[in-house]
Amino acid sequence: MTFTRLAALPHRHVLTLPAVPSAVRTARETAQRALTEWGINPRHPTVDPALLILGELVTNSVRHAAELSPQLTVVYAAGEDTLAFAVHDRHPYQPLLYGAVAGGTGGLATVMELTLGLGGTAVVRTDADGRGKSIWITLPL
Repeated sequence: MTFTRLAALPHRHVLTLPAVPSAVRTARETAQRALTEWGINPRHPTVDPALLILGELVTNSVRHAAELSPQLTVVYAAGEDTLAFAVHDRHPYQPLLYGAVAGGTGGLATVMELTLGLGGTAVVRTDADGRGKSIWITLPL
């Protein structure tokens, strides 16, 4: 899915949180509420893996970016056949997502295994000033 198509998704919610461990739970709970409000069945086979992916990405921001980025932002979006979300922080490091698949372990390897297993995509988008990034995950519903 292209970024242009992502922008056209009819449902969107943005949440900014302090980069502390409780952000993981808050981000997941917010996702569950938003999906319910948008009419996405919580038992849809994509929902649980999507919540795990989201939790891993927020955990990574909290663990690795908090020193330079005291806040993180989560963008949730959905349409009839698409679920997308991004986790943004202001740390300049940009992980090699697809490199995590080849023999990787840990959070990003899990993120990529689940994303690709569901037929989704993952993209790192750099902030214009190069001092932050968003990791976008797009999954089919």
